[in-house]
Amino acid sequence: MKPSPRITITASILLFACLAGSVLLLQSIDRQRTGATLEEVLYISSPKLVKRLSLGYDGLLADIYWTRAVQYFGDKLTKGSEHFDLLAPLLDITTTLDPHLLVAYEYGANFLSPKPPYGAGQPERAVQLTEFGIRNNPGLWHLYYDLGFIYYVDAKQYAKAAKAFSDGADQPDAHPAMRIMAAKMAEHAGDLQTARMMWSMTFQTAKDPMVQDNAAAHLRALQVDEDVALLERLASQYRDRTGHLPQSFADLEAANLLRGIPVDPLGHTYKLMPDGRVEVRVPDDMPFIEKGMPPGYTPPLKPHLRPES
Repeated sequence: MKPSPRITITASILLFACLAGSVLLLQSIDRQRTGATLEEVLYISSPKLVKRLSLGYDGLLADIYWTRAVQYFGDKLTKGSEHFDLLAPLLDITTTLDPHLLVAYEYGANFLSPKPPYGAGQPERAVQLTEFGIRNNPGLWHLYYDLGFIYYVDAKQYAKAAKAFSDGADQPDAHPAMRIMAAKMAEHAGDLQTARMMWSMTFQTAKDPMVQDNAAAHLRALQVDEDVALLERLASQYRDRTGHLPQSFADLEAANLLRGIPVDPLGHTYKLMPDGRVEVRVPDDMPFIEKGMPPGYTPPLKPHLRPES
């Protein structure tokens, strides 16, 4: 049976209204971004309301909001902002519209969790986002890994990190290291070797080259932190023996405290300062380091990414 002309006309009007609404929404969001420095407000801040107004175009609007979230984060990051007030609401709307848009959980948590200048410094919102993803996408061990990572790296809540890794280990096709991670969290949370294992797993499981590069940068930073701490201890030992600080690494070598001139993971020699501190020679090449930075140094703005599923 053919639909009546009245039904066809009504459906056409509704379709036109929906498409027109999508265009107006895009224009509205664009105007919002243009004036974001003056007043950061969402025209429609309720995820459930946006979903009701989408008229079945949930996937389309989810893509739009996800794109806006990425653009918003990138703009804020480039400007060195410490306030990302719209980021979590944009991600909430995105994932309410499409609860199965995995990229929004994986990268969205990466945007939210790290402290500035690498992210929004909102690990609690990253946890909420990831837990929402787990509830709506059961059985994906990668999301549990992301959750454990947030608890371990940014929130420093090691017991919750251990539970996240343990729960993830029970998921289908989970990486064997998930159970090891859970044990590490329970026994040695916070130590350098555990952090190295975390970032090594990130490097090994990531598919995105940018994520791998970021993991490699964190591994180099961990090595630098370990090197600097060791070299400064050696300088202190030299002072205890001789009554004065070493003037160069050659002094440490002559005292049989060191073999050769130490270099960082990129091959640059470390700098031994007159006060016994050790600094990296090119700090811009070593994002994420916690030791060896010159006084007053401001790190470059680079994203803080973890692996995608």
